[in-house]
Amino acid sequence: MVEGIRHSVRTQGIDIEEYQTHIKTILNLYSGFQLSTLDSLNRLKDQPHLLDSRSSLHWLLGLIFNLAIMAYLTIKELTDAVGNVTPRMVRHYHKLGLMPVPRRSSGNYRLYTEQDVQRLRRIVALKQQGFQLSHIRQVLEQGPNPSDPAATLIEQLQQQYQAVIQQLVRLRRTATALEGLLGRDRHCQSVQAEALAQLRLLDAQTQSDRSMTDAIWERLDAAAADHPERFADALQRLLPDLSDRSEIEVDLLSQLVLTCGDMSLLPFVCLSPNAIKAARTALQQGCVVVADVPLVAAGLDHSRLAHLQCSVQTLVNDPHVTHLAEAEQWVWQCSSQPFHPPLPDGSILVIGYAPAVLMQICDAIEQQQIRPALVIGLPIGFSHAPAAKRRLMQTRVEFITVEGTMGGGLLSAVVLNTLVASLIEKPDCHCYLRNTSSQSHSLPNHPPRQRNDSASTTASP
Repeated sequence: MVEGIRHSVRTQGIDIEEYQTHIKTILNLYSGFQLSTLDSLNRLKDQPHLLDSRSSLHWLLGLIFNLAIMAYLTIKELTDAVGNVTPRMVRHYHKLGLMPVPRRSSGNYRLYTEQDVQRLRRIVALKQQGFQLSHIRQVLEQGPNPSDPAATLIEQLQQQYQAVIQQLVRLRRTATALEGLLGRDRHCQSVQAEALAQLRLLDAQTQSDRSMTDAIWERLDAAAADHPERFADALQRLLPDLSDRSEIEVDLLSQLVLTCGDMSLLPFVCLSPNAIKAARTALQQGCVVVADVPLVAAGLDHSRLAHLQCSVQTLVNDPHVTHLAEAEQWVWQCSSQPFHPPLPDGSILVIGYAPAVLMQICDAIEQQQIRPALVIGLPIGFSHAPAAKRRLMQTRVEFITVEGTMGGGLLSAVVLNTLVASLIEKPDCHCYLRNTSSQSHSLPNHPPRQRNDSASTTASP
């Protein structure tokens, strides 16, 4: 700015030495291109000894004022600088108190500074992480130097987490009600039709007649006691469109849903491009199946595995390890020799308990100490398990996993048992080869993730 003023002064033919003192005083009052700019110029007007009658000085003040105005951003320039936000959203943030009240130009346009840019970027970033606007305001209001920033942030994250859980509970109840209606098999269709008619009547009369809704569910529940449930009918109505998936994969996804009773599991199921092919090839060759703990091994279909001449081993051989915490601690205590005896090449690993086991398996794969044909990685846990699964999907090995915290020994055993059953029942089926490509199979609305071998682990929609 100083050089710009000097250049402009020279072009006007003004003696710069004559106004040396005035310029220094003006710049001291100005004190930077920030919020104080207009205030400094206003304070300058209150010092008449700096303002003589010469037009050159008035011109100089006008120059500085115009340069100060140029340092501000309009609301459109602000949103362009931040991205992923609109002027309408910024005005909404002003109403909520998330953004401070901006200065106004002579034409009544909002004027924003670099501090506003940084604050809006924080708001957008927190919003993208799932924070509610009320919680974002709390984060912003804690100031740059709170007494205990870590504790404050943790408390706010806990509040955000509980709010999200409450939303999930409400959505889960709604989904359960819809599943109770849509998931009826053909033996319940007559009762289902009556229930739908009553629901339409309920909607027309009142939205709060709980006694009527209770009567509807009583009739539906009574019909469920007349016959065994036909799961295929329910799945046909509840599953999303899986026409682009192989028959074996659809069967695998269906069995996972039936095991956990949660249709929302599907978007998180991830298979590497050749996972099914690798599993069938290894099982046909009578591979060794290795479970992480005895509880997972107990859930495997030993009869069918024996028919395929596949033996079963466990990594944690201690029969007293029956809890997740015990399994995790056992792995860390034996970390010096995690795989003793060494795992045979071409084995199938079934991890459904301890995330530390999957972490060590990934280490051994990266160091080329073991070469499994397939890793079924579904450990449970709230922080280490998701991290272990993400790492698995980055290794150069075929895998089947469920992203996030969901998993467990039963689900991991169901994955292997389903693959074993499909091989025995349909040994000549090659439908899984139809969609084999550089992309793995999972459901739509799933964020892309790259493997080390440049193969994406996410299915195309």
